[in-house]
Amino acid sequence: MLQVKIFTLYPDLFPGPLDIGIFKKAKQNKIWNLRVINIRDYSKDNHGTVDDTPFGGGSGMLLRPDILASALDKNIKKGEKIIYLSPRGKKFDQEFAKKLSQEKGAVFICGRYEGVDERFLIHNEIEEVSVGDFVLSGGEIGAQLIMDATIRLIPDVIGNAAGLMDESFERHLLEYPLYTHPRVWKDMEVPEVLLSGNHKKIQMWKLKMSEKLTKFRRPDLWSKYIKS
Repeated sequence: MLQVKIFTLYPDLFPGPLDIGIFKKAKQNKIWNLRVINIRDYSKDNHGTVDDTPFGGGSGMLLRPDILASALDKNIKKGEKIIYLSPRGKKFDQEFAKKLSQEKGAVFICGRYEGVDERFLIHNEIEEVSVGDFVLSGGEIGAQLIMDATIRLIPDVIGNAAGLMDESFERHLLEYPLYTHPRVWKDMEVPEVLLSGNHKKIQMWKLKMSEKLTKFRRPDLWSKYIKS
């Protein structure tokens, strides 16, 4: 079972979209579990203060290292993988999701305001991870995104696991175009090869279309595909 722990100032945001469909069923089947910790519960005053102004000036507020450490120390076990959602972190991708899906536990620190004190990250050897080259108001949506991409890769979460091998980013290729009924829609027809019943030709068409899309839309992936 993948044990997921979320440290946040907004616990009501969870489980959110992870409480529907395959994710809800997988949780009921004890494939993964979610525990949400409210950082504000570890405040040291009656006002629930968790942040303070940054030394050296600058706009915004920072989450205090002592409060974050108190929350962390009382809720995690030694060896658990800890992730802090940050624009300056390592870019999250499919390979990262695969590795995380094989872990027994994953801990997410969801920052707010201007972020967290650097000493907290250093002391706890926390890995910073980014979900893209943009800035969000907090780490909660990023954590949900990572959990979505990760949990679906755990065995028995998706019924047809073989279908995962045809998805985008497998073998550094984007997924080929998909079609269903009706056969003609808005004067556009389903490619004839998909109606042929010739499985070899269909597989060749799928590969060719994946290569074409990847080369045109993602030259970075195309370069990796060519090298592999």
